[in-house]
Amino acid sequence: MYFKYGLENKPPRGETLIFGLQWLAITIPTIIIIGNVLGVLNGGGINILYLQNLLLMVGLVMLVQLVWGHKLPLVVGPAAVLLIAVLSSQGQPIGVINSSIIIGGTVLALVAGSGLFSHLKKLFTPRVIMVILLLIAFTLSPTILNLITADNGVYPSINLLFAVILTLMVFIAHRVLKGLWKSTLPLWIMIIGTLSYDVLFGVLKPIPNNLKALSFPGGVASSLAVPDLTMVMAFLICFLALAINDLGSIQAVGSLLKADGMEKRVKRGITITGVGNILAGFLGVIGPVNYSMSPGVIAATGNASRYTLIPAAVGLLLLACSPMAVGLISSIPSPVVGTILIYVMTAQMAAAFILALENQTFQTMDHGLVVGLPIIIGTVVALLPTTVIAQIPMFIRPLLGNGFVMGVLTVLFLEHLVFGQWGVDTQ
Repeated sequence: MYFKYGLENKPPRGETLIFGLQWLAITIPTIIIIGNVLGVLNGGGINILYLQNLLLMVGLVMLVQLVWGHKLPLVVGPAAVLLIAVLSSQGQPIGVINSSIIIGGTVLALVAGSGLFSHLKKLFTPRVIMVILLLIAFTLSPTILNLITADNGVYPSINLLFAVILTLMVFIAHRVLKGLWKSTLPLWIMIIGTLSYDVLFGVLKPIPNNLKALSFPGGVASSLAVPDLTMVMAFLICFLALAINDLGSIQAVGSLLKADGMEKRVKRGITITGVGNILAGFLGVIGPVNYSMSPGVIAATGNASRYTLIPAAVGLLLLACSPMAVGLISSIPSPVVGTILIYVMTAQMAAAFILALENQTFQTMDHGLVVGLPIIIGTVVALLPTTVIAQIPMFIRPLLGNGFVMGVLTVLFLEHLVFGQWGVDTQ
């Protein structure tokens, strides 16, 4: 796959800044979505303060990953798999949840720092990596659907129509635009989409007057309490899922870019993720993970330089220091956020198909089965009603209730046990 800028290339300053804004535009939506959900759970009126701390944590972890950790162009964001654990722990004191995240992060950092995860690299064959790339897109479908059909003062059917029209315009723009305009398309989706939505419907909430332009994050300082064994076990299972996600994300991008020294990148990257979760626990926010959506952005823009993410990380840190700015970015309409995710996830699926073609991933019917079943299982689990998820025992819910994790476990089982070394060889 051709990239205008490779992993260690440094684009001109102007392009680096614009690419950084684009990465920032990709990173912010998930932070806002998950941050708003958990901010409300932490006490209603502290949404802005919670988001400030979340932005601070994500910005710091992303910066350290780029400079010292895996050194790959990977987006960092709040871990959705931990969201399941937190939502399942309602009724427990916030201090217990924070302590559980700290314990999970500590275990993850120690296991990764020992080099254990580097030995798992052989598990991630081209077919496994392809499934990981596709699973992110498919398991995000319910989230995207909720975003583009949100009841936010506009009829859900109207929001759906707006998102469909905006999506079609985006792909027309992708075909017509060239160079930097095409490379930074997600940024323009956010700006033009938000302005258009406001002009058509005028339902954007004004920024509260009491928000300061500059204020260092604070006010959500973590309270800590000793969790019971059941709580710790539930969170450790979540962290197992998080580790699979993190390892898969690093391996997927590393394979796409043919990066060298992957053992060291994996070791450092997952260690930093563990340390980031420890920091998150002390800040009282949900922990971070490396996102697998990055290949989609890289494929869409042709930019694989890790240096272009540094301005995005710095931007997150600056936003964390401005309650007014946080209030502004929190007002991006959900149908626009959904459209951005549709564009990025479609590009990610295209990257998966190109990767499969380059590695001759499909040569037999069995190869197709290894990829097809995990996608179906992951999608079905992602679409399960909340009433069904609630019936799964809590200690296993983070695994059985997570479509991404179930899909990854399924492809590993098929690739290495059913059709692999101990079954029928698929190589």
